[in-house]
Amino acid sequence: MHENSRTSFVKLLAVMGSPRKGGNTDALLDEFIRGFRAGGGKAEKACIGDLNIAPCRAFMDCERTGECAIADGMQALVARMRAADRIAIASPIFFYGLPAQLKAAIDRGQYLWARTHCLQIAPPDEKQACVLLLGATKGENLFRGSLLTLKYFLEPLGLRIAGKLLYRKVDRPGDIGRHPSALAEAFRAGKNFAHRGERR
Repeated sequence: MHENSRTSFVKLLAVMGSPRKGGNTDALLDEFIRGFRAGGGKAEKACIGDLNIAPCRAFMDCERTGECAIADGMQALVARMRAADRIAIASPIFFYGLPAQLKAAIDRGQYLWARTHCLQIAPPDEKQACVLLLGATKGENLFRGSLLTLKYFLEPLGLRIAGKLLYRKVDRPGDIGRHPSALAEAFRAGKNFAHRGERR
C-alpha cells in the first residue's frame, strides 16, 4: 500500500499555517485530516505558531554548508516533513500573501534551496503535497503568489503540489462551516490523498 513496504499506512504531516487556532483554516485542515485517517492513513498536525521559527537573517552560511546557521524549530519541522509520505499545508491569505509565521519558515527554507542549487545535492525522491488556502476576497489573483511561493519552498524537499483546495470569501469566524461544500470537499480530498499513488 505504501511506498515503504515496512509499514502499512501512508503518513501525513499537516502544517497549519494560521497564527490563530480554532479558526477557519484550522477547521478546514482538521476535516482534511479526518478524511485522511478515514482513508487508512496516519496523520499528525504541526501548528506553525507553536514552532518557534525565527525569520531568515541572510547570513548566507547555507550556500557554503547546506545548513542554516540559526538553530530553532525550523530543523525539527523539516525533519518531520522529510519523515512524512505526504504533506498538507493550510493557510489563510493576508494581504494577498501568506501569514508572517508561515512565511518565516518558508524564507528559512533558503538552506534547502542552497543544498540543491549551490551545492548540487539532489533533492529527495518526489512526494506529494496538498495545499489548502482561504481568503476573504473574491479577487482573481488571490492565491497566485502564495501558490508560487509554496511551490518553490516545497521543491527542494522533493515535494510536488498534487492537490489544491482554494476558497474565496471566507473571512469571519465560522465562515468555513457555512460554506456549502468546503468541509465535505476537504474530507473527500483527505481521504483520496491517503490512497494516492499507493502500490497494490
